[in-house]
Amino acid sequence: MIACKAMADLPTPKPTRASKPRVVGRGAGQPESVNATYPANPALRVLQAVAGSACPPPPLGVAYSGGADSTALLLAAVQCWPGQVQALHVHHGLQAAADDFVRVCKTVCANAQVPLHVVQVDAGHAPGESPEDAARRARYAALARVARQSGLNGVLLGQHADDQVETLLLALSRGAGLPGLASMPAKFEREGMVFYRPLLQIPAFSLREWVVAQKIPFVDDPSNTDERYTRNRIRARLLPALAQAFPQYRETFSRSARHAAQAQAVLLEVARQDLTAVGTPPAIKALQALSPPRQANALRCWLLQQQATPSAAQLEQLLVQIASCTTRGHRIHLKVATGHVTRRGPVLHYSVEADKMDEARSRPG
Repeated sequence: MIACKAMADLPTPKPTRASKPRVVGRGAGQPESVNATYPANPALRVLQAVAGSACPPPPLGVAYSGGADSTALLLAAVQCWPGQVQALHVHHGLQAAADDFVRVCKTVCANAQVPLHVVQVDAGHAPGESPEDAARRARYAALARVARQSGLNGVLLGQHADDQVETLLLALSRGAGLPGLASMPAKFEREGMVFYRPLLQIPAFSLREWVVAQKIPFVDDPSNTDERYTRNRIRARLLPALAQAFPQYRETFSRSARHAAQAQAVLLEVARQDLTAVGTPPAIKALQALSPPRQANALRCWLLQQQATPSAAQLEQLLVQIASCTTRGHRIHLKVATGHVTRRGPVLHYSVEADKMDEARSRPG
């Protein structure tokens, strides 16, 4: 385990004031030392436990929004890896308050002597695309890019136990399968960079309470109270009711997500074994020898390898067509994601080119 410096060694950042977003922290005057009588930073305890094992060797980046959660994570990381942590802030440009986020981040990082990278991204979404999904993809791509350019070995993310519960409830509301119910993984790779979520077992209120007690400035994103977004409605309406009815819901929901993740890992292992047996592309007769659930599992894995995510209805229809494929002349042609699954002799084939050919045929002249 890598030893962490005492929290008192870190200077408490001097706050700034901004109308939007709301800035929480000390008022005017000189910052005081960290309150040693208050319990230690919950994020620090987690990083002390995982340093040198579940996290990569430094240097590391911290995705720093300026909120309470990422503030606690950033300051904890600075204590665990002094001089080897950089803050990465993504400016989405989606709201006027974004410039205020940057000002607070600059103040905190200057006082903590942490290098800050501010990356501006275009988070606009295409027609029919979720604005949240578009912003998320742009954010991870930007974080991965600046982390690679800065020579970092990984990026720490500040998602906590409440975020995990919200993600699980969103998945349930959409009728998701095991991949969705597994919610957010503690570790994943994207755009050539490894990301870590060390706070998934820590409730949001404990992180916020610590930052408030230390009078360290942070921002409250005004968009987090906009109940037009499903996640915000879950946070505002469902989580308080859950807390009253099931006080331990964070722990139990998180445990369910971990069980789903383990089960999904087993299904993925079985799918890869079955694909080895049926071939890639899959042979129709070999698929028919599998039970329908194993067919569906193998086909889903194969389609994901083609960058295609089938809906439940598409996968069910594909199973029906495979079951009916008992003669040499039986044709399979099914729309899946942005392409088509077709039959080519004894095997299945997936291609987005089928869409382009259909469009060409439909054009006049």
